[in-house]
Amino acid sequence: MTDETKLLDVVVVVTDVPEHKLHRGEIGAVVECHGNDTFEVEFVSQDGRTYALLTLAGDLLIPLRVKPTHDATDVVPAMT
Repeated sequence: MTDETKLLDVVVVVTDVPEHKLHRGEIGAVVECHGNDTFEVEFVSQDGRTYALLTLAGDLLIPLRVKPTHDATDVVPAMT
């Protein structure tokens, strides 16, 4: 993977992790980056409860990033 996983990235698990009851496609947030290509990832339910906080290898994760489709100079300020 060419994108580097960083702190606070939203990530998706690419395979089932049955020992922690995680399924491929579950989405979490990186809350700690360890030096050996492992990451502490928090998984939160829709009601805001953490259901898993795990250290996972980087090859089990894909960072989800939105690529801008416009130039930042085209952004219209919000009306207040």
